[in-house]
Amino acid sequence: MSGKYEELLKKCRGLEAIPTAVAHPCEATALTGAIEARDQGLIVPILVGPRAKIREIAKKAKVDLEGIEIVDTPHSHDSAARAVELVREGKAELLMKGSLHSDELLGAVVARETGLRTARRVSHVFVMDAPTYHKVLLITDAAINIAPTLEDKVDICQNAIDLARVLGLKRPKVAILAAVETVTSKMPATIDAAALCKMADRKQITNGALDGPLAFDNAISKEAAKIKGIESEVAGDPDILLVPDLEAGNMIAKMLSFLGNADSAGIVLGARVPIVLTSRADSVRSRIASCAVAMLAAHARRKTAETVVK
Repeated sequence: MSGKYEELLKKCRGLEAIPTAVAHPCEATALTGAIEARDQGLIVPILVGPRAKIREIAKKAKVDLEGIEIVDTPHSHDSAARAVELVREGKAELLMKGSLHSDELLGAVVARETGLRTARRVSHVFVMDAPTYHKVLLITDAAINIAPTLEDKVDICQNAIDLARVLGLKRPKVAILAAVETVTSKMPATIDAAALCKMADRKQITNGALDGPLAFDNAISKEAAKIKGIESEVAGDPDILLVPDLEAGNMIAKMLSFLGNADSAGIVLGARVPIVLTSRADSVRSRIASCAVAMLAAHARRKTAETVVK
């Protein structure tokens, strides 16, 4: 692993590996991703799924499961529920998706009586290493909230800011994207963007520098912003891209990956613990990077809990 993700792994060195419930790792990449994250010292995996199937996959993939706890469950739905239960019991501080559908895992997470809800809305953040951009770029939300309301976007934005601060940024810069950089009632996303900026002024969103609406070009390029006459500390140098809806975010993230050769890590925030939510098509490299981000978030959560206790 090289580039910006290598810097991410450096931040993890010397930190204690985090107990992690891995839900239904019944496919070779999901299983090897968890094991390699363990070998990197990031997590202590607890594999939750059909024991015989996991052992069979491990044998075919030549993965050594010596010393790794396996919690036997009959099927993926039960794997998701049991993995969440391990977190509620305090036996795991991270949740990691295996080879089940995201909806199955998130359904268990948001269950009212047995899940991991908090006052915050759950949202997803892509942490992207794009070769053509000068630093790690966070994109949110491109995986969970389909058509977020203004109130949803407040939580989505705050979740991303909090993660960026965990990654070492004191005051992350947030570009709130729309198709244009002017406010117009014909495009509701521009009104949401303007409202979010004012909400930040009123401390309803904290610890970030927000600007928007910004079109993608003048959000990413200082030159494009200059041509448009935009004076902003965010334009041309954002740490976070806050997208108007899931479709826009998903397209941006996938275009960066498939046309821009970007690597992407994925994490879900807003629940009781960070959740590693990778695609079944993701490489082991992406899964390790996702675990690194989640590990840092889990350690930050520990520090917060210790401060509250004191």
